[in-house]
Amino acid sequence: MLILCLTGLPLIFAEEIADLSNPKPPYASVPAGTARKDVDHLMAAAKSMYPGQIVTSIFTDDDEPQVYIWLAPSFKALESDPKLKHFVRFDAHTGKVIGQSKPPGQRRMNFITIMLRLHMDLFAGLPGELFLGGIGLLFLAAIVSGAVLYGPFTRKLEFGVVRSERSQRTRWLDLHNLLGVVTLAWAFVVGATGVMNELSTPLFAAWQQTDVKEMLAPWKGQTPPNPNELSSPQAAIKTALHQLPGMTATSIAFPGDDDGSPHHYLIWAHGASPLTERLFSPVLVDARTGKLTAVVRMPWYLRALEVSRPLHFGDYGGMPLKILWALLDLVTIVVLGSGLYLWIARPRRERAAKPPPRASWRNAGGGTRRMKPRRQATFAAQWGWPIGLAVLTLFGLISALIGEGGIWWWLSWAALAAPLLVIAHHLRRARQGRPHHARARSS
Repeated sequence: MLILCLTGLPLIFAEEIADLSNPKPPYASVPAGTARKDVDHLMAAAKSMYPGQIVTSIFTDDDEPQVYIWLAPSFKALESDPKLKHFVRFDAHTGKVIGQSKPPGQRRMNFITIMLRLHMDLFAGLPGELFLGGIGLLFLAAIVSGAVLYGPFTRKLEFGVVRSERSQRTRWLDLHNLLGVVTLAWAFVVGATGVMNELSTPLFAAWQQTDVKEMLAPWKGQTPPNPNELSSPQAAIKTALHQLPGMTATSIAFPGDDDGSPHHYLIWAHGASPLTERLFSPVLVDARTGKLTAVVRMPWYLRALEVSRPLHFGDYGGMPLKILWALLDLVTIVVLGSGLYLWIARPRRERAAKPPPRASWRNAGGGTRRMKPRRQATFAAQWGWPIGLAVLTLFGLISALIGEGGIWWWLSWAALAAPLLVIAHHLRRARQGRPHHARARSS
């Protein structure tokens, strides 16, 4: 889990780090509303640069005016060496080439790619994904067990207490409880969405072997089209968007691509709102005739997977949300580290089993009287703040996802900043040495 948290931290700022480490040339300055070059024109330009090669897929960026044309010698060659796949990057408005991938022998994984692979599968492919998914499930179990243990450990303490005058282990225990319960909702959501993301490969495979396979059954046994038999990709995009008004096409996989169909263009499109732009709809267009085959309905588990991605990486509410996400990630790292320390520094079993001395105080006559027990907390006093912060956290996570920016983003930032402000307040109080750890004694 520490590896996941540490590698997840730079991934929050993946776009910013990529721009700094590999700055892109500026795009052409054009008047607002300038039409983009159609993909047929760009595809022809890419193929003229690499005669004899085929186009495998096209990516049209809807955030920046750029289009990637992916090429390869052939699909058969890709089966033996996937590194033969390469791209040509175009300015979407002018059609000018503004970048190309390096030759296979010169390609090196950059920092973000290394962090992403460690975060996704530990460079172990599907076994690594499933292993990390299992770790994620254990993390969720630890959160639930921690919430269960929080009650007995803090029933006689005020919320947020850090007993700075006590032993080092007690201070770390109080800090662990404070940080853990305040960020509990955020950690649970990020952990659960992380497990969903680790299951993406088997989930997509299940979809392809059920719904997609049934849909493509009429073409079984037919010869896939040759590259010179393909209809216009631009016309295929137009056909798809005619069935999905208000949506934007972002990619098209050509027949033969691993992520597509042997006989169709597979076009992916998304909506325009903050939520629907995360929900992609696939469309199959016959690659020979250019006629619509189907608008594919995504199953519920893949929709859940799509929604889980922004909730895992926190890249949907502007830079302030990314900063808050990074701070909450750092808090989680401290919770994990302090939990490990508490386990290592736990007292010996014999010492733990020894009954504590009975609390008493001596009166003026030389006798003793028992001290009155501390009052135990009510449910509201013990769980009021944690539940309130959990509700506020969930509101912050959802508001930026479904809102149209503006006030919704501000509300999200404020809600997710609340747990951090509560932590800062109680840490400041502990540093000042205010005695607030004991509840009032019953009279």
